[in-house]
Amino acid sequence: MSPAAHKSLPPAEDAAAVEPEPASLDLHVSHQNGDWSGILGLEPAIRSAAAALARHPGGRGARHREASIVLGSDDLLRRLNATYRGKDAATNVLSFPFRPRATADREADRYLGDVVLAAETVAREATERQLEPIEHVQHLVVHGLLHLLGYDHVTDPDAAEMQRLETEILTGLGRKDPYALQLPVEP
Repeated sequence: MSPAAHKSLPPAEDAAAVEPEPASLDLHVSHQNGDWSGILGLEPAIRSAAAALARHPGGRGARHREASIVLGSDDLLRRLNATYRGKDAATNVLSFPFRPRATADREADRYLGDVVLAAETVAREATERQLEPIEHVQHLVVHGLLHLLGYDHVTDPDAAEMQRLETEILTGLGRKDPYALQLPVEP
């Protein structure tokens, strides 16, 4: 190779700096039950919300990780809520962070956990809030994934931080501020 040709090739570290690595969160979306057929573009919208979270500084822990989004029914979420939270009622979203048995399992470190949504509750709440159902789904996906990353809303300061992140992520997608109506996400 001539010296002139050699000079035209950028060093490997410069090439990596020119094209930043995209933020990614590998999602597995599964339909367990519930009627989700009325929401067009559901899976792309779910993936878009997850990607926006992974790109956001508050969602850094999601980068290069995996999570599952389970599309279920009120009956499924009622049973899960009763079993794991002691509340015999349906809810819109539940998050189940993954807890590996062995800390040395590298693959287990990638998996964040599961977010489960209830079709009937999501549809009802979207109507009550005068939102498109897809908007509410994206909000609940971001909300659930933030729980998998360790965020919570038990205390007022924690709730304010979580709401701020949700609002930034969703308005960055061109969605409305999910807390403009001041309705709770989870009962």
